[in-house]
Amino acid sequence: MGKKILIVGGVAGGASAAARLRRLDEEAEIIMFERGSFISFANCGLPYYIGGTIQDRSMLLVQTPEAMHQRFRIDVRIDSEVIAVHPEQKSVTVRSKSRGEYEESFDSLILSPGASPLRPALPGIESPQIMTLRNIPDTDRIKHHIEEKGIRSAAVIGGGFIGVEMAENLREIGLEVTLIEGGPQILAPFDADIAGALSKELEAQGVKLLLSHSVQGFRELGDRTEVMLSGELALSAELIILAIGVAPDTRFLQGSGIELGPKGHVLVNDKLQTNRPDIFAVGDAVQITDFVSGTQTAVPLAGPANKQGRIAADNVCGLGTTYKGTQGTSIIKVFGLTGAATGLNEKTLQRLGMPYQVTYVHPSSHAAYYPGAIPLTIKLLFNNEGTVLGAQAVGYDGVDKRIDVIATVIRLKGSVTDLTELELAYAPPYSSAKDPVNMAGYTAENILTDKTSVFVPAELETRDPASTLLLDVRSPLEHANGHIPGSLNISVDDLRGRLSELDSGKEIWVYCQVGLRGYTASSILRQHGFRVRNLTGGYKTYLMSRYAPEPYYPSSDAELETAAAAVEPASASTSDRKERLAADTITADAELDACGLCCPGPLIQVKQALDQLNPGQVLHVTATDPGFYEDIASWAKMSQHHALQINKLPAGKIEAYVRKGDPADQGSVGKQTSSSTGAEGTSMVVFSGDLDKAIASFIIANGAAASGKKVTMFFTFWGLNIIRKPEKVQVHKNLIEKMFGKMMPRGSRRLSLSKMNMMGMGAKMIRGVMKSGNIASLEELMQSALDQGVELVACQMSMDVMGIQQEELIEGIKIGGVGYYLGKADQSGINLFI
Repeated sequence: MGKKILIVGGVAGGASAAARLRRLDEEAEIIMFERGSFISFANCGLPYYIGGTIQDRSMLLVQTPEAMHQRFRIDVRIDSEVIAVHPEQKSVTVRSKSRGEYEESFDSLILSPGASPLRPALPGIESPQIMTLRNIPDTDRIKHHIEEKGIRSAAVIGGGFIGVEMAENLREIGLEVTLIEGGPQILAPFDADIAGALSKELEAQGVKLLLSHSVQGFRELGDRTEVMLSGELALSAELIILAIGVAPDTRFLQGSGIELGPKGHVLVNDKLQTNRPDIFAVGDAVQITDFVSGTQTAVPLAGPANKQGRIAADNVCGLGTTYKGTQGTSIIKVFGLTGAATGLNEKTLQRLGMPYQVTYVHPSSHAAYYPGAIPLTIKLLFNNEGTVLGAQAVGYDGVDKRIDVIATVIRLKGSVTDLTELELAYAPPYSSAKDPVNMAGYTAENILTDKTSVFVPAELETRDPASTLLLDVRSPLEHANGHIPGSLNISVDDLRGRLSELDSGKEIWVYCQVGLRGYTASSILRQHGFRVRNLTGGYKTYLMSRYAPEPYYPSSDAELETAAAAVEPASASTSDRKERLAADTITADAELDACGLCCPGPLIQVKQALDQLNPGQVLHVTATDPGFYEDIASWAKMSQHHALQINKLPAGKIEAYVRKGDPADQGSVGKQTSSSTGAEGTSMVVFSGDLDKAIASFIIANGAAASGKKVTMFFTFWGLNIIRKPEKVQVHKNLIEKMFGKMMPRGSRRLSLSKMNMMGMGAKMIRGVMKSGNIASLEELMQSALDQGVELVACQMSMDVMGIQQEELIEGIKIGGVGYYLGKADQSGINLFI
């Protein structure tokens, strides 16, 4: 038997490592653990499936466990989470849905746990209307929610790649979309000028942008969620997508002795080996070296993860392959526009204190004379020795191949001269004789060889008019159509004849539309003795640098005001809501922890706890059921108690202070009087025998009983199957009664769904979902109803028709007729038919 290798996590890094291992070692025992149900999927394609561009969901599945085992003989264990690593014992602890908790030994271990979306501890963050996108189940949840609820509006929080892609795709399917970013720009790998072009495209397609606004909290408003923002702003939407970044999934490594970085990333060497022998790490969870700067960084991208998986496998097999770092090459589609980047941007270079120079070019995607040529922008960053440090590009066509060429030059530690010398494919439909990459190299080389001196738009802010002259060398028509304030206009073609109009004692700052005429003008002026600088990229670059989103004031949203008015005074402001959340703590006489319970569990426990208190005493209850925030206020009012304060806490908790009511205290604030008719009961006829309708009826019954209502449930016809005993009871029946008995389900556990039953699979699935979500089963709800005194009555006439006898019903069932039900209904304020 060969070496035993464990892989923690699939998708890009883990799946690549597994395949490479098998190709290198046919005898190795390879076991892959995946916490979820999908080992390898196209996570970068998830937004496009939601947006309808990718219509076949199966296309997202790159590899399945079955196919992985058949081709590579890899033991794939899905729904199996590695919860601890023991380097000294060379074993891991696994928590599996099918096998429970167990230990697995290894000779070598590759960690590829990935990263999880950040969910900051903000008020209301656990609302079911706030979703993240990281995997297939997330995708299914979002898509189903949009289609099932008929969602019309969405707010996307976070202007990174996922946030922008989600904003685009939600807009593509017709939603009103607002993109909220806490920083001054979207897409951090880009500098503000390039990001501004992508922002303008978002706005042009109807996406509202809110930059430099941080989220303070959330609040459910019925089918909408209010997002409270800095600057006293608030907006509401039916769907919230949280995309503010990711954090490495490495908590299970704490205490293992494996070294982690300050943000939880695994520290590895150039062989992707941790500080522990025979343990390697790859993907989003590792801290690696930036290829250009040599500093430590983390880049959660699929390309590096795939390469790292392959290299880790090589080193497990003793090949000694090294990983030389990442340069963060990335690309994004924003509707029709494309943005791409590689290497370092200006912000990073400034932060690291690395000297650099910059040049912009705005060439056409292919030969200008061939139909369809579209301008694109390339921003090139390089040092004083000419080494290329980074590049960014934006345009509608040809961006991808240009950034890939520059990325290759960076990987080969190339220079701007190398860019000028590249011999790239040319034909008029595809490029120009001087490719845009060549042009970027030429302009950079001119700067380095002092053939031109340039300035960037930011320097205009500090330009001294007393010592400099700003000169626009475009045509008068272009100048009249828009120019930099304070500039003199002399076209380049007239420049030689008008040199006398220029002050030779001043430095001339020239600009044209894209930089080319400015370069020509600067050459003329320099040779006539002027000191001159040219605006790199010209007026187009200047306009890009001055981008600002259109003013947008979401607090004026009429729909928000309408929704807010239903739950609080119209005069309540954002600051009022913040003050309410930060209200002084109320002294409680008793504590109740209802966390983990789903409706109606928290309300039932609140009622039981209040029953033990004296009038006027206060109960402090904490729950995690999202519906509890609204439920407790309504329940307290209906039950003649007083909800003093309800707050949403970090980590999805909801707290409420409830004061027990005193019927003798007529002056109590919040005290509710009984109806003058005295009809305070609840009655319902349960006609259906469908599982989902049975669950709904018992949830309502338990909730009403918890509110102090007298509840009667009258089971008739098919509803009788809910309260039948599961076991067969020996009773005498005629032929018709026997036939009915065989056709009908015996008891609650055999009920089918009203929709999507799928030959019984639907009922099993919903029971499984309820169990995993800690939601009480139908049988538990039935027992809870009986314990609370809910009266369960079987209709005698229906029993006779259906051939059901009393011995076949569960314990605690009364037998009654229509008259009994009508008498109960007459005493009820609420009558339901289910």
